[in-house]
Amino acid sequence: MVAASRTPAQPPERALLEETTELLRFVTMGSVDDGKSTLIGRLLHDAHGVFDDQLRAVRQASHMDGAEIDFSLFTDGLVAEREQGITIDVAYRYFATSRRKFVLADTPGHVQYTRNMATGASTAAVAIILIDARLGVLQQSRRHAYIASLLGIPHLVVCVNKLDLVGYDEATYRRVCSDFGAFASKLGFDGVTFLPISALRGDNVVHASARTPFYRGPTLLEYLETVPIDDDRDARPLRYPVQTVLRPSLDYRGYAGQIASGVVRPGDEVVVLPSRKTTRVLSVDRSGEPVDAAFAPMSVALRLADEIDVSRGDMIAHPGSVPRVEQRFDAMIVWLQERPLGRARSYFLKHTTRTVRARVEAIGFRVDLDSLQHVPTEHVGMNDIARVTVRAQRPLFVDAYASNRTTGAFILIDALTNDTVAAGMILEPTTQPEPSSRGDDALAKSHVTAEERRERVGHGGGVVVLAGSAAGSDEGATAYAVERRLFDRGYLAAVVAGDAVEPAAVACAEAGVIAVCALPRPAATALVERLGAGRVVVVGGGSPEEIAAEAARGLTERGVA
Repeated sequence: MVAASRTPAQPPERALLEETTELLRFVTMGSVDDGKSTLIGRLLHDAHGVFDDQLRAVRQASHMDGAEIDFSLFTDGLVAEREQGITIDVAYRYFATSRRKFVLADTPGHVQYTRNMATGASTAAVAIILIDARLGVLQQSRRHAYIASLLGIPHLVVCVNKLDLVGYDEATYRRVCSDFGAFASKLGFDGVTFLPISALRGDNVVHASARTPFYRGPTLLEYLETVPIDDDRDARPLRYPVQTVLRPSLDYRGYAGQIASGVVRPGDEVVVLPSRKTTRVLSVDRSGEPVDAAFAPMSVALRLADEIDVSRGDMIAHPGSVPRVEQRFDAMIVWLQERPLGRARSYFLKHTTRTVRARVEAIGFRVDLDSLQHVPTEHVGMNDIARVTVRAQRPLFVDAYASNRTTGAFILIDALTNDTVAAGMILEPTTQPEPSSRGDDALAKSHVTAEERRERVGHGGGVVVLAGSAAGSDEGATAYAVERRLFDRGYLAAVVAGDAVEPAAVACAEAGVIAVCALPRPAATALVERLGAGRVVVVGGGSPEEIAAEAARGLTERGVA
């Protein structure tokens, strides 16, 4: 967005900055070997964004491999990357044209490096997804597009690459556009643009190609130079997470941090969270000098008029627009660790400058990346995208990620290994009531985790409900026969009966046992709603062997077994 269309509250320094320089951050993503690094190298080379010494070094390395010039070497700088011909870490490059300055992130396509891809995409305004024209749309392409939409990237460019290997066939290009367009239309991007390119030959990267007469749109560089940049962080409510307290002398106390959104000026009335004490901004200092105003993403120090308790992790905002103060919230997460998510495990949660203990209280669903369907589950593994409910031990000052990409984001950290295990995006609050107790608090206090139970037993906990004709047969004799057959199949199964079947079944499931119970249909439906469809298998009539076989299939499909 140009400076003239901004709100009057915007500092004049920002307007002057945008009139002289306009910065676009973009990221390349897609499946492995789709040509991301080659595209970036071609873009840098043809746009004259490479220094002479870099060009000489790449030419020398390329000749050692018998090639004229390997454009991927402009970004793949690690020895392992060059040996394997893949991208492992995120590579950042900077270049400029007469219209804009650019910061680009070249991210890896391998599934095991999804965490690196999410890191590189977290600050981008444009995502470029490459698709190999020969292979079409792959699941990793869908995964990266979905993650880009979760991260709030507004613009998506789909580059159908390697057209030179299919003879610049228009039908192939149109087929990929149709397949991916149907998928991307469900993701909520502001705009999706398709380009036919050959990164190796340079077609439609910087210069228009005569080999694609069916395409009359802009080249990739022209698109990047003209796509609207709608960075409205200045117009949003003030969010100032305090990073540290500056106390160089007895006469100076400043609270340093980076402005996440909004504008702050001397004289502004502000409120400090969590104390909710109000005061005025005495001075806004940058590099030791006072300034008239500060805006995102500037790093400054605020001096306050009153001596109040402010420390790292606190949040400063304007009184009329404070963030939500939450200990329990819903979020979408991308799981990044091989060890699956543990609901009973305690993690560190880092949100802005605040780090607290937290655990995942409930798992809502997992996203099927082929159909975008929400699949009920109790298992979240590496690279899964899921909706969860998080409970923190101390309050956090949050906004929905859709409203603020800084205060709406967090990461989960393994408390033992210090590995980042998940990236999270906070959702808008729901009006649903707190879930009824299922023994979660008792389970959280246990010294045995759900993963340890699963490893010892060989499966997770669940419930097999005998409904319909099986429920009323011979006072539960069928249930005991099914218990025997499930046990013979390797399950730790137990029949629950009596006046409190539902809480007993829930307790068994939480403890890692397969509960077998006979219930009428209405009660079975209520149990599914309470415990979740991902852990309950409802079976009808039949012989005990048939019922046990159906139950085993259901447990396997739900990820319990």
